[in-house]
Amino acid sequence: MYVTTIELTHSIPAPNNVLLEKGPQIFEAVAGGPLRTVGPYTPEVRREIDNTLVAKSIDFMKRQKAAGKPFFLYLPFSMGHAPNLSSAQFQGKSRIGQYGDRMMEGDYHVGQILDALKELGIEENTLFVFASDNGPSGHIVRELGNHGTPDMGSSGPFRGELGEVTEGSIRTFCFIRWPGQVKPGTTSYAMFSIMDFLPTFARAIGAKMPTDRPIDGVDQTDVLLGKSATGNRESLLSFVGPDLLAVRWKQWRVYFTDVHPTGIGSQRQTGMFSASAPLAGYPLTFNVEMDPHEDINVGLDFPWTWGPALKVVEEYKETLKKYPNPPAGQHHALLI
Repeated sequence: MYVTTIELTHSIPAPNNVLLEKGPQIFEAVAGGPLRTVGPYTPEVRREIDNTLVAKSIDFMKRQKAAGKPFFLYLPFSMGHAPNLSSAQFQGKSRIGQYGDRMMEGDYHVGQILDALKELGIEENTLFVFASDNGPSGHIVRELGNHGTPDMGSSGPFRGELGEVTEGSIRTFCFIRWPGQVKPGTTSYAMFSIMDFLPTFARAIGAKMPTDRPIDGVDQTDVLLGKSATGNRESLLSFVGPDLLAVRWKQWRVYFTDVHPTGIGSQRQTGMFSASAPLAGYPLTFNVEMDPHEDINVGLDFPWTWGPALKVVEEYKETLKKYPNPPAGQHHALLI
């Protein structure tokens, strides 16, 4: 299986000035093999990159089916990520700017994958997941031929945007289609992390999880099969880089410091507004089921929630004694 990356990172064995001179590049490689340069990642290439990724994905599925082999396909689209440069086929189709055009194009590409599964005769034996890894960008307007329309989505009833640790930043949709297993038309309010897919998929195929390291995900098969309304996850830690900023325990979200949008992106508040300031009102506590927009700090009304939330943090810190975290990555995507 070929994996295509559309990012320029420090992992490429070349000095930074050389990388910057060449600009963003597309690379590909086979498992265990060296990177091979495909070509420059220009705005023109970006417009059509999802067409290329879908074509490669369908080709991969066809080859696996012909060989009689099961497969795992991870297909990350560029749609929805600023700058939203739509392909020639969809440019202007939505009449609401390039963000709308890209959403239409994204629907089309997902349909192509579903159609391919049907044509290959494997749709009834394939677990299909469509999910987002973060909430929407906020009030960002990027011209780039976008006629001044915002390159942004909406977090709906939730507070926050990409780069924060609020519900609006990390709570996203997820559609799961698994014929004969997931009942059509059902929904779940269980707390479910993308990290949970690994142990859940492992159980689905009868594989064993490694025991020589801590696993952040939990098996959520019972949620998928409709056997549990709450699932096996009670808590979720939220970080920005290496910094632990918040913890969700059941319906309670507890913040140890705050994140707010500024003119240069989402940053932590410091000084008198930090978690160590006794008058800052921390930890902030919200009942996100009752108050999904996190408008009412109920920490002083329900201080007992801090105990379970802090216990989750202490249990996590205890694992670091045996399994310390690697340094936070300096991995950046240059999207032009």
